[in-house]
Amino acid sequence: MAAAEGGEPTRIMVAVNESTIKGYPHASISSRGAFEWTLKKVVRSNTSGFKLLFLHVQVPDEDGFDDMDSIFASPEDFRTMKHRDKIRGLHLLEYFVKQCHEIGVACEAWVKKGDPKEIICYEVKRVQPDFLVVGSRGLGPFQKVFVGTVSEFCVKHADCPVIAIKRSAAQTPQDPVDD
Repeated sequence: MAAAEGGEPTRIMVAVNESTIKGYPHASISSRGAFEWTLKKVVRSNTSGFKLLFLHVQVPDEDGFDDMDSIFASPEDFRTMKHRDKIRGLHLLEYFVKQCHEIGVACEAWVKKGDPKEIICYEVKRVQPDFLVVGSRGLGPFQKVFVGTVSEFCVKHADCPVIAIKRSAAQTPQDPVDD
């Protein structure tokens, strides 16, 4: 799986998101778990044999007024909100990039906006990683009906092998939907 002597490194895309409990810039439990599993079980000590590709997909605000106290706004207010969202996503990615640089693993990171499951599959097609790693909250069938799962969609639709890493029972919050 890892790069042969002098060959190209194995490219692993890792889809990451922010914590639903703590918000930006904190990574979700599932994202951290998927990242740590990738380092421990795949990369191990062969840091030059891999390149990690971090993708964070921001879900657009439906009405555009999430962070506003009033529905009266100027065009500048919207530009400021869009800029602030992008900065928040970059701060989230900084957590993963910093850790990669500390141990010597090559990486890239970027932010996209849209429906996470569809954007992840689109980016897989565009970037063509060797495989995709996603975190999974391990929701039961009842919760899946209301929340849906990005990891399940990616396993079925991504144009590369997908590894879904379920968070450990010890890391599961009281409400499993939280992450």
